[in-house]
Amino acid sequence: MREYLLTILVAALVAYLLTPTVRRFAVWFGAQAVPRDRDVHVIPTPRLGGLAMFGGMVAALVVASGLPEMRKVLGDSEISVGRALLMSGGLIVLIGIADDRWEVDALTKFAGQVAAAGIFIMQGIQIYVIPLPNGESVSLPPGYGVPLTVLVVVATINAVNFIDGLDGLAAGVVGIAALALFIYAYLLSKTHGMTTLSGATLTAAILFGMCVGFLPHNFSPAKIFMGDTGSMLIGLLLSASTIMLTGRFDPAVLANGLFPFYVPLLLVPAVAAVPFMDMVLAVWRRTNQGRSPFSPDKQHLHHRLLELGHSTRRAVLIMYFWVGLLGAGMVSLAWFDAAWLTLGVTLVVAVAGMLLMLNVPRRRGRRAGAEVGTGAGDRTPERPRMPV
Repeated sequence: MREYLLTILVAALVAYLLTPTVRRFAVWFGAQAVPRDRDVHVIPTPRLGGLAMFGGMVAALVVASGLPEMRKVLGDSEISVGRALLMSGGLIVLIGIADDRWEVDALTKFAGQVAAAGIFIMQGIQIYVIPLPNGESVSLPPGYGVPLTVLVVVATINAVNFIDGLDGLAAGVVGIAALALFIYAYLLSKTHGMTTLSGATLTAAILFGMCVGFLPHNFSPAKIFMGDTGSMLIGLLLSASTIMLTGRFDPAVLANGLFPFYVPLLLVPAVAAVPFMDMVLAVWRRTNQGRSPFSPDKQHLHHRLLELGHSTRRAVLIMYFWVGLLGAGMVSLAWFDAAWLTLGVTLVVAVAGMLLMLNVPRRRGRRAGAEVGTGAGDRTPERPRMPV
């Protein structure tokens, strides 16, 4: 555990300290988000925050490579975790920088995401097996494992990218997801006498640290946005941890009922339910209207929360609560015998809590009207100048 705590601390500290420098560079470089009709912010805000997060990841990997036990994980003969994260993450960051500055077309970004998934596959990060309820595992040949891996990577990256619409939303949601992944992988390994040092757990720890370090600069009112540089990077790491976790635990070892077989596959969709649901709804909505699934609009879940009168901070906290509750419920399923009952209670509480928070009466006066009409969120027009 000490190794993981150190990597989390390094990733968080480096990302936190690098962000002000990256912010000044983004202003000089011209990578700023000019307010659009569908945006919440009303003043130009620097992007490229993902560059600081990438620095946190690199620093954490360097520190981990200096730890004897972690070095074994990074240089595994079958999976080269360190090389995979650096190469694929570097590619995604380069594409993200170009997009944050010059707005790259969707097809180019998609090609870059597929290429990043290809790097994962070449370095051994691939879905090889899927556990079944009968206690056995199905081995996937490359003809099935490769496209499934690419699908998971691309879907996760775009799900995170789709939800990156409010200050601190993507960093917080992915941070919660990474924490849930880390706790699940670590405790389940420890409970069943397996080594707690693994690529999946290390990646989740680094991702959690990156998000924690960047969030103070990004929470409402945000001083900097992570941009596509950051949203694609953290989505990439989230998919990497998920893929490596899938098939890690032998179903025969975890046979305490039917549900433990499904937990590794359902954990990320559960904790990332908000971005995945938002992505699916957006694709369906746009294609149903005869538009490209990549065309932007102002009908995401966070936009609807603002229309209900919630402030930017309140909308973000509502989504934090929802994701955190689902994540905690899924993690707890690994240690409760009445798994299906636990899942049912978790879903009921999550839905009831969400409906309650969505319908809490709020003053829909000047502040709420300003948020909906101008997209100002917690930021007011009295802050016209962008401090450098």
